[in-house]
Amino acid sequence: MAGKITEINQDQYEAAVLNKPLAVLDFYSTECPPCEALATKFEPLSELYGDDVAFVKIFRQENRELAKKLDVTGSPTLLFYKDGEIVGDRLAGGIKRSDIMRNLDALLPEEKVKEIRAKIEEKTTETDVVVLGGGPAGLTAGVYLAQARLKTILVDIALPGGYVATTHQVSNYPGFVEAQNGYMLSHYMSEQAKANGVEFRAAVEIDYVDLDCRCLKIDGYETIKARKLVIATGSRPRPLGVPGEQEYAGNGISYCATCDAKYFQDKEVVVIGGGNSAIEESLFISKFAKKITVVHQFDHLQANREAQEKAFADPAIEFLFEHEPREFRKYGSMDMGVVVEDLKTGERREVRTNGIFVFVGFMPNIEMFDDRLKLDQWGYLQTDEEMRTNLPGVFAAGDVKSKRYRQITTAVSDGTIAAIAVTKEME
Repeated sequence: MAGKITEINQDQYEAAVLNKPLAVLDFYSTECPPCEALATKFEPLSELYGDDVAFVKIFRQENRELAKKLDVTGSPTLLFYKDGEIVGDRLAGGIKRSDIMRNLDALLPEEKVKEIRAKIEEKTTETDVVVLGGGPAGLTAGVYLAQARLKTILVDIALPGGYVATTHQVSNYPGFVEAQNGYMLSHYMSEQAKANGVEFRAAVEIDYVDLDCRCLKIDGYETIKARKLVIATGSRPRPLGVPGEQEYAGNGISYCATCDAKYFQDKEVVVIGGGNSAIEESLFISKFAKKITVVHQFDHLQANREAQEKAFADPAIEFLFEHEPREFRKYGSMDMGVVVEDLKTGERREVRTNGIFVFVGFMPNIEMFDDRLKLDQWGYLQTDEEMRTNLPGVFAAGDVKSKRYRQITTAVSDGTIAAIAVTKEME
């Protein structure tokens, strides 16, 4: 085991973890992209903290009894221990280096923390291309660039896959007769990129991006310098901006049906929106919820005809047309209210429900860049036909760029074009 890490089975748990003054335990799995992303952080941190904290790994699937006892249901999961007791945060999924360090620091005296942090050595990595973003556009660009024998590093603040990874089913991606789970389609793309030699920096924190030198600093210690930069940071769900939304986001209000629909088995929910995302996600939610009320500002839906037909035929889905939300309220732990306004009469009333899902479009992820990149009127990056932005050596692909249609296939196309254009420039 690399670093100062000990691998155990559940019979060794007491001696290796509970009997140690300080310990951190990683429940991992094989064929687990989040586990692979964590390993690139866990091992270096074991070198820094390993003299004071026991770093331990355990294979979750072969130690299910202990996992069940500790209520560990997914991989990776990090647990922190002090004198045999679990303390601090339970970290899971796409775990960031800063979150691990924060929990490790909390185990130690302040002076020891200062001593350890003083040992951190900054490093610089040079590469041909940095792809910033791991959705379909970024992953496709990575495949093409790596196949062109260009050293390519893909950087993402989350795990590879982008928004597609949270989509429950994709039924219109060429090459698949049956609908594919979004996370599996993303997984195939990610594995293909890795197989072609793309290096990943996943679930990292980006300290800054310098567009002039096409370099960026991640996790507070690694600076990556590239000859070319492909921006594929995608977009994110657009908030409504009404009272109560920010307060209850993630606590009654959700933007991801795949993530949260399962929590509403036999309950009632409200869906805000009437486009493809809203209606397709409503159909998914109907597998769990007993009643769905779709609140839409127009008198008809904007979703594709097939989705509309399925939604109108679903007895669990009702529609409240020509209404808009004006306020969100919360009652207890599992009851929500949304005040809606009738756009024809101006009358307001409250709809009580158990949860609320918002699907009203997207906005580009461009906050990390300076204001020299040329944008369209909606704030998306403008490019030429070969995905070049207005800055030398900087390209953009996928949902972050100005375009008429935003689909997985159009993102893949953008990534292809950007990669070929980059390759030609570097010949």
